[in-house]
Amino acid sequence: MTTAAAGDQQTLGQILFYRQLEPLSVERHRELGVSQVANPFSFLADTHLVPLTVDEFGLAAVCYPIIFDTESKSPLAVMGLRPGMNVFLGADGSLDPEVYLPAFARRYPFLPVVAGQQAEAEKDKDGRVLVCIDRAAKMINNTPEQPFFEGEKPSRFTEDAIKFCREFDVLGRRTAEFTKLMSENDLFEPTPLALPRAKPDGTPDEPVKVGEYLRISEKKLNALPTDKYLELRDKGVSAVIHAHLLSLGLWPKILSRAARIQASTPLS
Repeated sequence: MTTAAAGDQQTLGQILFYRQLEPLSVERHRELGVSQVANPFSFLADTHLVPLTVDEFGLAAVCYPIIFDTESKSPLAVMGLRPGMNVFLGADGSLDPEVYLPAFARRYPFLPVVAGQQAEAEKDKDGRVLVCIDRAAKMINNTPEQPFFEGEKPSRFTEDAIKFCREFDVLGRRTAEFTKLMSENDLFEPTPLALPRAKPDGTPDEPVKVGEYLRISEKKLNALPTDKYLELRDKGVSAVIHAHLLSLGLWPKILSRAARIQASTPLS
């Protein structure tokens, strides 16, 4: 399972649910801003895996399974079983008000980007992050309720968005440090994702494997030498690990929601 990573230093290539990325500038976007729209998170409809930061695990763990990508090892919120189905969105694109929405999605239509060595050097110099917008976002228009700029300067709305992007960049780096620590201690284990199915007579059939993901292995965790376990505990990762393990008990919730959506979808 692969998607955009929460902690990656991203370029201006294609990034999850961003369609037309442009660096935010007063020259190009002086007259633009955002306005309220119905179902602002409907862009999640085609997304079943959304990147998470480790600081979000506590809130996310009561809503859906938290898994790790098999390639990047980045943590992901499981919001569906396949591309094109997000079980927390209604048919009209409305978001379940009780589900925790990852910061990766809440920052939309903004995106913090470190693009190339020059931008990296700039960031290291004074902590700035290049901020982009998705020009194709439906809430962006030229008669905005919240303009991006006031004269030549960013508006208060934009300043708050830039601050959020900077904070997200920090959380992403902390997440990358956590996954590196898990890898260094060989705590990940591959786990098949298999969906239950039934025979024509209604009796259980062999589950069908649809993918694979990484989880933290309780067996490997418990087998760590005491000094290494205490070292991890002192680095503050215990709560993150336990939240992840707790969240894996929510697979039946995703399966149940997916089954209801499938049953209510008209046959074409």
